[in-house]
Amino acid sequence: MTPPGRPLDPLSAEAPLPNDLPRPAGELEELERVWRRPRGWRFVTVVNNNWIGTLYLGTAGLFCVFAIILSLLMRTQLAVPGNDFLDANRYNQFFTVHGTAMMFLFAVPAVEALGVYLLPAMLAARDLPFPRLSAFAFWAYAIGGTAFFCSLFFDLAPDGGWFMYPPLTSKAYSPGINQDFWLLGIGFIEISAIAGAIEIIVGILRNRAPGMSLGRMPLFAWAMLVFAVMIVFAFPAVIWATVLLELERAFDWPFFLADRGGDPLLWQHLFWFFGHPEVYIIFLPAAGAVSMIIPAMVQARMVGYGLVAMALVGTGFLSFGLWVHHMFATGIPSLSLGFFSAASFAVSVPTGIQVFAWIATIATGRPSLKVPMLFVFGFLFIFVLGGLTGVMVAVVPFDWQAHDTYFIVAHLHYVLIGGMVFPLIAGIYYWAASASGRRMSEKLGTWVFWLLFIGVNLTFFPMHVSGLMGMPRRVWTYPEGMGLDPWNMASTIGAGIAALGVVLLIVDLVLHFRISNDAEGNPYKGGTLEWLPQGNYAARSIPRIHSREPLWDNPNLSEEVEQGRHFLPGTVTGLRETIVTSPVEARPQYVAIIPGPGWGHVIAAIGTAGFFLSLTVQLVWLAAVFGVVALAAVIWWLWTGTDLGPVIDKAEIGGGLRLPVYITGSDSVGWWAMVVLILVDATTFGCLIFTHAFLWLSQAQPGWPPDGTVLPDLLQPAAAAVLVAGGAVAVWLSDLALRRTRPRVMAVLLLGALVLFVSGVALDLGAWWDSGLRPTAHAFAASVFANQFWQGFHAALLALMALYTAARAFAGLIDPVRRVTFDNVRIFWFYATAQALAGLALTHLFPRLAGTG
Repeated sequence: MTPPGRPLDPLSAEAPLPNDLPRPAGELEELERVWRRPRGWRFVTVVNNNWIGTLYLGTAGLFCVFAIILSLLMRTQLAVPGNDFLDANRYNQFFTVHGTAMMFLFAVPAVEALGVYLLPAMLAARDLPFPRLSAFAFWAYAIGGTAFFCSLFFDLAPDGGWFMYPPLTSKAYSPGINQDFWLLGIGFIEISAIAGAIEIIVGILRNRAPGMSLGRMPLFAWAMLVFAVMIVFAFPAVIWATVLLELERAFDWPFFLADRGGDPLLWQHLFWFFGHPEVYIIFLPAAGAVSMIIPAMVQARMVGYGLVAMALVGTGFLSFGLWVHHMFATGIPSLSLGFFSAASFAVSVPTGIQVFAWIATIATGRPSLKVPMLFVFGFLFIFVLGGLTGVMVAVVPFDWQAHDTYFIVAHLHYVLIGGMVFPLIAGIYYWAASASGRRMSEKLGTWVFWLLFIGVNLTFFPMHVSGLMGMPRRVWTYPEGMGLDPWNMASTIGAGIAALGVVLLIVDLVLHFRISNDAEGNPYKGGTLEWLPQGNYAARSIPRIHSREPLWDNPNLSEEVEQGRHFLPGTVTGLRETIVTSPVEARPQYVAIIPGPGWGHVIAAIGTAGFFLSLTVQLVWLAAVFGVVALAAVIWWLWTGTDLGPVIDKAEIGGGLRLPVYITGSDSVGWWAMVVLILVDATTFGCLIFTHAFLWLSQAQPGWPPDGTVLPDLLQPAAAAVLVAGGAVAVWLSDLALRRTRPRVMAVLLLGALVLFVSGVALDLGAWWDSGLRPTAHAFAASVFANQFWQGFHAALLALMALYTAARAFAGLIDPVRRVTFDNVRIFWFYATAQALAGLALTHLFPRLAGTG
């Protein structure tokens, strides 16, 4: 109870509705005008999450169909022994592109797309905080993925497997540019996935409805938060691995060549540090979707909400201790085998918690056997079977027998199809009515389910048997007389049945799915906020939340929201806005202006894709042109769409709350995005440190650095460290100047800091070069120059940041109040300084401690 004489908290259940008076005429029309999507040829500039999310999901589905076609061609080749339908080279390209597309172009983008579409509605935000970043990620992914598939038509597709193990993929054994399409193309697509992850993390933590504390957040949002954090820490490993292999292929830096001190197992460690969490990155959002669908389909609250949320976090954490699970047959020490085998068993515990919670929830309600629920049951059956075989391969002796056989192929597909595809289709049928004007067909959906359920089991269950009989994976043919014929024919027939189910799903989507703001309400009677009436602006007003199922606890909430009786029912600045709330309790802090449609992010995506694709085909001059275009577009995008300053002083959002429309420091969503980006950067640098340590430990004989290596005198790196640190001091002084209303002095000091940082990096590079060290000589030299490459890359980033910030300062767009741009540059600069100093210690002190030099 509120003490007498004290005003009610506007977020409390006892307080009146924030805007309990009739809304002024024209308010809704103005809101619709501000959030209207572009039409005609300008549609490509759209940034609304409902459209970008749908385009994202549709494109991922299209790439999935392409990959399925490749799998059907491969199954046709393997239907009978000694078949010559495909030759070995074409088969290798097909299975490489199939696996790569399913893992990189379908699975992760599809669940990320589902998050982009659902999260704003589920959190009752107008949109995610950086909608142009989501749109950029989509267009970069769509262009890059299309180009990747087109490589098949020119016999240029990668053929080294979706895992790209060296030395098979090194220049000596793969002299063409086929592998470069994988290295540059997929690495670039992973960057777009990281951009989406940053958007999702900041959106979930800072754009929830007032009152939606972490304990009231939908489980799908919990799953997407863990998913995005896992991307932040997992994807840098594969990006760094692709950088190293491309440096080896393009410039002969021997990271993976054993005759010059490299080690091909370095690739496996980096790749699987990404690759095994990748399985759970795919699974967790699907599990979150299941945790949303089951309560609605049985009309009962989720059993064990807290345990399920903890299980999601626990699964994400434990998954990073499993990467050697894929390397049991590589001859690693027995102690490592025991540790990673135990971790492989442990990760099944949080997954089991979720399965039992789902079963308990179903048992407490009355299941409705509609199409979404059919796919949930199919998911439980197939995924549990895949999990059981996963426990089997966690046993080291069994893994030695099953490794690289079709048993592993069966296990992988049971886990991925059961753990991701079935929940995704369940989600499509469940949430289609929130996007379209009607539900999809119940009759067609039932046919889709049974065809997929029968087809998937008939395709992959026989592979367990053929694998145990000794059939190796990744073979394009096999001889007669091994007893494999009936099992392979059954798998081929099953693939055809499953493909027919996919065709019917496409037919159902074409006939019954249309994006519309006139949805048919809440057909499955869900209790969460995505079932509020939605427009391009999401909900008409942003509700205050008091429970996990607000639509069940307040049957009038939809009507209240539609009448504009909750927070921010219109636009207070004439621009697109959303409420930013505190990360734990979700108390309103400020009204953030978010950018609308524009061409900058579209041109930037085209330029970025063109840059990487031009490098792939070795057209360096064209890559330079695309790079300049991309850079100019990004600058235009940032200049016109970010850091607009305090457009108005305060915004009245209802309930007596008057919030600022501009804020700096750690409460700014821009600050949070920069911190997440720094975590990505720091993880990549951690992989660089691991590269040095692993190559040192993997040497057959002591010698790190190798005999004859002359290390630079410590005076030069000490001077470089002083210069780099001096740059950070200059940035600190520039902050003082800005606080004293001297933006131009700030700009001059920032440019001075840039000169100091670049000088320090250049001095260190010169010291190594003058010592006679060359990156092609030995893995030690290559790893040293990999650090130089990384610090040089950051010097280039800081140059762009400093020049951009100085230009804004001289244009009068930075002052003591309007300083978000400067704050973000400052925090990144301090991180880059710490990283550069760590790099100096790594390359100069570590060899002296580890070797004889």
